[in-house]
Amino acid sequence: MDNGFDADVIVIGAGGGGAVAAKELGEKGLKVLVLEAGPWYGNRKWPEPNTSAGAQESSSNDDLDIQLLKTNFTDLEDDMNDAITGKFRWGPADRSLSPWRRIIEKGGFVWQSAGVGGTTLLYFANCPRAYPAAFERDWPISYEEMIPYYEEVEQTLPVREATATSKEDLFLYGARKMGFTYTNEINLTQPGFRLQPNGILGINPMLNNPDFDLENNQAVGCTLRGHCVNGCCIGPNVGSVAKRSTLVSYIPYALATGNVDIMPNSFVTAIHTGQNEEEGLFANSVTVRNTWTGEIREFKAKVIVLSAGSIESPRLWLNSGLPENEWVGKGLTTHMIDCVSGIFEEEDLMNILGMSEVKPYVGQNSAARMDYPGLGAFEPFGTSPGINSTMIYGTSQKGYYFQNQTREEEPWDREGIVAGDLLKEFMRDYNKTLSIVVFSDDDVSQKNGVTLDPERRDENGYIPVISYEISDADRERRDQLVGLAAELLKKAGAKTVSRANWPPDVCAHIMSTMRIGFVTDTNCEAFQVKRLFIADNSVLCNGLGGPNPTLTTQALAVRTAEKIAEKYFPSAKKA
Repeated sequence: MDNGFDADVIVIGAGGGGAVAAKELGEKGLKVLVLEAGPWYGNRKWPEPNTSAGAQESSSNDDLDIQLLKTNFTDLEDDMNDAITGKFRWGPADRSLSPWRRIIEKGGFVWQSAGVGGTTLLYFANCPRAYPAAFERDWPISYEEMIPYYEEVEQTLPVREATATSKEDLFLYGARKMGFTYTNEINLTQPGFRLQPNGILGINPMLNNPDFDLENNQAVGCTLRGHCVNGCCIGPNVGSVAKRSTLVSYIPYALATGNVDIMPNSFVTAIHTGQNEEEGLFANSVTVRNTWTGEIREFKAKVIVLSAGSIESPRLWLNSGLPENEWVGKGLTTHMIDCVSGIFEEEDLMNILGMSEVKPYVGQNSAARMDYPGLGAFEPFGTSPGINSTMIYGTSQKGYYFQNQTREEEPWDREGIVAGDLLKEFMRDYNKTLSIVVFSDDDVSQKNGVTLDPERRDENGYIPVISYEISDADRERRDQLVGLAAELLKKAGAKTVSRANWPPDVCAHIMSTMRIGFVTDTNCEAFQVKRLFIADNSVLCNGLGGPNPTLTTQALAVRTAEKIAEKYFPSAKKA
């Protein structure tokens, strides 16, 4: 680059939002450098991404290799999803090293992944829009303004109506028995159930061919093999993999522009600023630490896009000594996830489904949903046995089930951790189990969020401290939704229903710690630091009413890239 710049734009993070911003900016002819803390799977320049440093950067789709991705992504649960050593963890590529530490004040777990693709590597790929009412409540931009950006992402991924399998058929049966109606709306204002809008390609046309070769498949489409979380990697090339994580969608699209350079294993530890009379304080460079060698480098750009996620984005702001703002790191929302699970008799399943098992491991992880604006949403899910038992039976804030007395008015039979002989019995019935995950709307509270530990540091700076406390109103909404989900299982004929009652600090949908309208202006540019934009879940103004946040983050990232080009690169190509 001329004038001492390494790029027009530096994007920090190659996950759900950063990859989108990179692709959009690259298509406008801007030179983009993406800095990602974790590894890059399925790239020839890193043939052994967890055991050797590999190359420095990649800027070509010619480097992507589907066979290598298949080698990287196994069907082994511990290999992929172990929170300490798994490939999908928040930690360096070298799995012999400890994960990067977070401090959760009241205990809990943060389900995030480092690497090109970020946490979309392990997400369900559910892509509903936010509820319009959530925008009306808090947002400084309107829902109507977001619709064209939603549509662009929906077409790019693409987002389509999911394909139901037996678990969804059973869920939809229960929803109808409860008296709810099917909805075809995508801008939801009333309760209703529907098939999930998913960022997963349609069914592979060869799936019912008796000669179909899964390992050497050259046809494009979903195979319903049920390994969405572990890492879908079936297809003739990386860009055609069915589950549209940004690793296989926006990253290849970004590389195709010829303007995007991506450096994995590059942890940004500081954002630096300059100052002039016209702009005041503005971002102009970053410090980067190579996670293999420890080498420290500085990169300069005209604009910096912060897309490190709702924990690391405020952490980086604070570690960089950027101006004080009472909302930086504050206002965390997380949908207070909970789970209920029902076990069915073979005879009842035969009458409802025409088969004796639910087979929760077959099909996309979640292909249906119940939306309930004002409360949140819940959806059936099916995962491999280890993840299933952890979510349903192994995580609770209520201790063990035998420590809790279920009240007569509660529609579940037990609550808390299931262990011992009962766990063995329930896991023997895994094939006859329908599980539902609940995402309840939670209010923004300034006491919830991310701060820095004043003393403890790691190689990347002061360690983030996560604090979250559920309010009485939030708890009431969650309990109502859990009650509806449990009632659905009972109406569908479940012989026994268990509630996990997850601790609120179990975080998957982490949002709102760098809120638009509070930390940034309506273009998602920081109020106090010009040329610094935010394009991840942290900039969402609230919890969207309960729907999964990725689609809204990506739509907002498209809009943010457009605003960056308009303001700072007026001669850039028009989309």
